[in-house]
Amino acid sequence: MNKAEEIKSLIKGLNPAQVLALIAETYKENIVFSTSFGWEDQVLSQMIFTQNLPIKVFTLETGRMFTETYYVWNRTLETYNKPIHAYFPDKVALENMLSLKGPSSFYESVENRKECCGIRKVEPLNRALHGAKIWITGIRAEQSANREDMDWVEWDEAHQLVKIHPIFYWTLDEVKAYVKLHNIPYNPLHDKGFPSIGCQPCTRAVAEGEDFRAGRWWWEDADKKECGLHG
Repeated sequence: MNKAEEIKSLIKGLNPAQVLALIAETYKENIVFSTSFGWEDQVLSQMIFTQNLPIKVFTLETGRMFTETYYVWNRTLETYNKPIHAYFPDKVALENMLSLKGPSSFYESVENRKECCGIRKVEPLNRALHGAKIWITGIRAEQSANREDMDWVEWDEAHQLVKIHPIFYWTLDEVKAYVKLHNIPYNPLHDKGFPSIGCQPCTRAVAEGEDFRAGRWWWEDADKKECGLHG
């Protein structure tokens, strides 16, 4: 039995809050949770912070966030009084890209967009995950087609750790109901047609009936809409 299967067996049948508590109790350290302050991540932050679990919460500060995202970041700190560790892009790499290609090169080609994501998100993520054994995420199966092929507990070969998605099988309605029940701070852009919120230049609202991630990198083909954080 590999590590992912071992953990999956351990937490089988538990609700998300119980999953987080048992993982924290069993593995005690080297557990991290990545938040981008969306609905799903706010649910998991609430579960971690209110249970006072020894799980390091971090975010990737890309430098291109919406004002509303900074708002909910502040509100989360005020509500739970727990640290959220920020990881920034490498200064030299970012300066070089902007000097050579300007601030909007990501619109020009998929390669340029992936370069921008690599500098602003992927490299900082690698630093944030360094030394971690378990990575908690807010991924849900219905968020995009390729994520439906994922499992809620899986081995991440690239980062050599186990990834756990505690609310993987929750629907969006279940997420929203939990947020409302527990009065959790959330991004007001969600009420304006933004189900998925990333960097401001790369995110737009979606119309009713559009795919969940239609508002991310909308100028690209649908099958290219990942930034490299989750494979």
